[in-house]
Amino acid sequence: MTPSDTLRPSTSSGRISLMVSDVDGTLVDKQKAVTPATVAAVRRLREAGVPFVAVSARPPRGMKILVEALGLDLFGGFNGGSILRGDFSIVEQHFVARDAAATGIAVMAERGASIWVFADNEWYLTDPDSQYVAGEIRTVAFQPTVVREFGDHIARAGKIVGSSSDFAMLEACEADLQPMLGSGATVKRSQAKYLDLTPPGTDKGHAVRQFARHFGVPLDEVAVIGDMHNDLPMFATAGLAIAMGNAAPEVKAQADFVTTANDEDGVAHAIERFVLPRAAGKG
Repeated sequence: MTPSDTLRPSTSSGRISLMVSDVDGTLVDKQKAVTPATVAAVRRLREAGVPFVAVSARPPRGMKILVEALGLDLFGGFNGGSILRGDFSIVEQHFVARDAAATGIAVMAERGASIWVFADNEWYLTDPDSQYVAGEIRTVAFQPTVVREFGDHIARAGKIVGSSSDFAMLEACEADLQPMLGSGATVKRSQAKYLDLTPPGTDKGHAVRQFARHFGVPLDEVAVIGDMHNDLPMFATAGLAIAMGNAAPEVKAQADFVTTANDEDGVAHAIERFVLPRAAGKG
């Protein structure tokens, strides 16, 4: 796919001083690896004076290989519910409200989803044989802890996931749960197969604002890139929004530009074509 021309009027000032990337479906390929082309493009971006950071639905622990490969100084996990430095020291950390966690778990389980709880730097589940566990192990690069019940872990949950191959059920559940949970959790699908409950008041837009504050960059000088619905808060916050070639149609519709797919070095293409020409105020 050839990168597209502008899809919507950009709110960028014309200068890009910070780039923020989603991870799965964006920064990594289908094998969950960062390609040499992406590593090289991020290096060129930094040499041009533009910091590069990442935010993901993944738990922070599941971003270790990525942080090391790209030398990230700052990153976000749990859709922005946790912000950490490159040495994994915590800048800020939030949790799903306990009552919201309990309600969300009950509703998703009743509708047939397998439940995962990420808390206390661990991944807890009750069914190790559920459909997407093996793939998630490959993604986050650590093993889950099997429990009979989630107990007090839900009081410290950075993320709760309902996983299912019934994508329509998860979509409907997303619409139903947010009004039910109110200010107790943010409810977003990170992939068609995953419905995430993350800390209230935090999403990837929140992460972009925190990153911009850290680097002293105006929001209209931030470029963001992603592929899924949980990336749309970034698109609404930043000055320049780039969708991956493999992005959902609704995500592409909200972008300024569309780059190539994640298996076609989409982030590297976006940096070279859309971001580097705008570094240091170039038009």
